[in-house]
Amino acid sequence: MIRLQNVEKSYAYKGGQTFVLRQIDLEIDEGDFVTIMGPSGSGKSSLLAIIGMLDGNFSGQYLFDDKPVHEMNVRQSNALHKANVGFIFQQFHLIDDLTVYENLDVPLSYRDVPRKERQARVAEVLDQFQIVGKKDLYPPQLSGGQQQQVAVARAVIAGPRIVLADEPTGSLHWSQGERIMELLKKLNESGTTVVQVSHDERVAAYGQRVVELNDGWIG
Repeated sequence: MIRLQNVEKSYAYKGGQTFVLRQIDLEIDEGDFVTIMGPSGSGKSSLLAIIGMLDGNFSGQYLFDDKPVHEMNVRQSNALHKANVGFIFQQFHLIDDLTVYENLDVPLSYRDVPRKERQARVAEVLDQFQIVGKKDLYPPQLSGGQQQQVAVARAVIAGPRIVLADEPTGSLHWSQGERIMELLKKLNESGTTVVQVSHDERVAAYGQRVVELNDGWIG
């Protein structure tokens, strides 16, 4: 599904450049549950952004279903992202002046899903994530754990093949974090590929494989 070969990312500065990722070789198969671990500043989030096609400023090769992402323009990579990727952010990134229902509707409207189909899908996901009673509330009215539940629901509502999660429990108490990890585990068991960034061994234990990053290097 995903193959990175000699991927590197760097930033130029006066007098030289500093590397964030060095010679990354990584393969992720459909149905995998992979955790990227490493200390702060090791390049975890940068790697996740490249995998998620949110950052195209890198060198090396990136193949997604044998399609060369590294050769695509922004419009092409955005289309591939939209068709395949759901993203869960540590700070939720919900829209505060939209209700839970409206937050879930947004990704479907971006994909031009007909209104009746959107209504049915939102209702299904509200039930699946047990947040029907929260549908008319706004994100600031929810607890952190409830906001992250909504963020997970929003990430998967369009049926992505791969879900990327950047520190999905980082802002939560562990009791709330456990619920989020159980949701991700169920998604993976239903066939969705999951790649998460975490520094927490308890979170990593939910996955099948750990990729260790240190100063931008794997290993």
